[in-house]
Amino acid sequence: MFKRLKQNFPLKYFLGDNQNAIEIQIWCGLIIQLLMLVVQRKTKRRWAYSNMVSMVRFHLMTYIDLFKFLENPSKQWLALTTKPPDKQLSLF
Repeated sequence: MFKRLKQNFPLKYFLGDNQNAIEIQIWCGLIIQLLMLVVQRKTKRRWAYSNMVSMVRFHLMTYIDLFKFLENPSKQWLALTTKPPDKQLSLF
C-alpha cells in the first residue's frame, strides 16, 4: 500500500509545515488511492494501476464518463473529438 502511494502520488514536499497539514496531505493521498482501487475494480478492462492513475490524472478536468473512457479509450476519444456540428450554425 505505501509502495503504491509513494510511486503514484509522490509526496516530495509538503504544503504545510505543521503536523496537521502533513497528516491531511497523507490522508488525501490514501483516499485517492482507495478511490482509484475502486475504479480499477469496477472497470471490466484490466489496467495497470499506474497507467490508470496517469490516465485519470490527465483527464481530470475534462467532461467525460470515466468508466466508459476506461473501458474503451480510443472509442470514447473519437466520440469526443468528432462531434457533429452545432445545429444552430447549420441553419443558415
